[in-house]
Amino acid sequence: MRTGQPLLSVRGLTTKILTATGPRTVVDGLSFDVDDNEILAIIGESGSGKSVATQSIMGLMPSPPAKVVAGQALFEGRNLLAMPPAELRTLRGNRIGMIFQEPMAALNPMMAVGDQIAEALVTHREMGWSAARAETLRLLERVRIPDAAGRAKLHPSALSGGMCQRVVIAAALACKPSLVIADEPTTALDATVQAEILALIRELQKDVGCGVIFITHDMGVVRHIADRILVMQAGRAVESGSRAETLDRPSHDYTRLLIKATSPATPKPPAPSSDTVSAPPLVIEDLIVSFPRTQSMMSFKPQDRLFAVDGVSLTVSEGETVALVGESGSGKTTIARAILGLTEPDNGRVLLKGQDVNTAGGRTRDRVQFVFQDPQLSLDPRYRAWRSVIEPLMLGGERDRALLCDKAENLMAKVGLDARYLDRYPHELSGGQRQRLGIARALSVEPDLVIADEAVSALDATTRLQVLELFEQIQAETRLPILFITHDFAVVTRIAHRVAVMRFGRMVEIGPTASVLAAPRHGYTRALIAAAQGGEVGALPASRGHRIGLKNSERDWRPLVEVAPGHFVEEQGMVA
Repeated sequence: MRTGQPLLSVRGLTTKILTATGPRTVVDGLSFDVDDNEILAIIGESGSGKSVATQSIMGLMPSPPAKVVAGQALFEGRNLLAMPPAELRTLRGNRIGMIFQEPMAALNPMMAVGDQIAEALVTHREMGWSAARAETLRLLERVRIPDAAGRAKLHPSALSGGMCQRVVIAAALACKPSLVIADEPTTALDATVQAEILALIRELQKDVGCGVIFITHDMGVVRHIADRILVMQAGRAVESGSRAETLDRPSHDYTRLLIKATSPATPKPPAPSSDTVSAPPLVIEDLIVSFPRTQSMMSFKPQDRLFAVDGVSLTVSEGETVALVGESGSGKTTIARAILGLTEPDNGRVLLKGQDVNTAGGRTRDRVQFVFQDPQLSLDPRYRAWRSVIEPLMLGGERDRALLCDKAENLMAKVGLDARYLDRYPHELSGGQRQRLGIARALSVEPDLVIADEAVSALDATTRLQVLELFEQIQAETRLPILFITHDFAVVTRIAHRVAVMRFGRMVEIGPTASVLAAPRHGYTRALIAAAQGGEVGALPASRGHRIGLKNSERDWRPLVEVAPGHFVEEQGMVA
């Protein structure tokens, strides 16, 4: 039972944005409360009004074209919506802290990170620079940045995304605010880093005793961090309640749909074996890919090389989806480039239907199609939908316009886009529709293999579910083999027959999805699964990271050990 005066009380907030067709309501009569020492998660998909609502409260929406037309937002008894801009500026960064989605955009690239935090302390807490720098080091240590004194002198570009987000959290908490607004603060981070940041925010929130508004579209994050939940759709609040009652007993259809879209699915059984005796669509044998560690053109000494892929072997069979899982920098995309023949390996082979990619004179490359992470960037904005779909066929030499138009319409129908969409440009389609267009384009040449590189990570939860179901439907109809690159085990559970886990260029675990999920044997795999389920990650197994050395230096290679039928694990890092 909630008692007392809320820290923040929002009533009837309505915000409109002026468009070419007239004013459009983007937040419509929104009301909610945030108490001291609680985390309110505001959830909803892109366009639901989550970020616009908090930016309206904080006076951060550009006016024009945006305008708050109704409502009040009482913070510590004062109406933020009626406050003069100068007075509101004194609250931002002082009594109200902000944590943004993209830490690199929130930090000044020309200024050392320590000085950026110290500047906030000097401005809002009237500290001298010497005292502010000392407090900055304490804050950086509090957010668990190792060697705080050394890293305080670095610019944002010298830090990882996770480290930059820790700096942003330290800056947000520097002035001991009563309220912190965190707008998708973990979306751009890898799974294990995301779990660490969530645990850190929760811990610091309890220490400081502040209220937190946590904006997200990820139900896994909500399960881990929220005390109460507010669900938004099309600018309105459709449901509100405690975490337990909202997740376990949702009352609104939209909430139920969001929960379904992010709930773990039953892992797929192994793909049925093929009756044919032809070579598998994809075979990777002991693949090694390295890159120069330095780019000096004046040095005649042998250059050290970074081994991005270090002895990886993998097979994808007909009708099978293999998920290649790992965080940024693990070597997943380098493997994809090697399959496409865009990156030459130091050693090993990539075979497509028995043909070596690097000795077949390019004859295999058009047999592999790619579905990209960002459908907006992967489509030419000058082309209408039908033209984008049949582009691979035209590049292959097909010029029969009637055949091409029929093919475009059939392909778009196959991915759930009817004739209404044929003449639309990419900007006239939603994110999910653009990704369907990308899938249709990949299918146009009837490829032997499709590589989907983070193909659903940029999509909302319900759209992601629809696209994954589309992949499943197409595979059931065509027995298309798919290599699905992702960092998200929630996606793996729904789409993959087998899963291969990579870390620092090496494969550390591979096996049937059900076996790996039920009994992960490598510490890193366990950490990824825990992060996907919103649990505690714990300490990751020790690793020396990427191997660095000369191109032909002797490899420190260890074979994988079979721990269950078809389930193999790297000995180093294996846990009971």
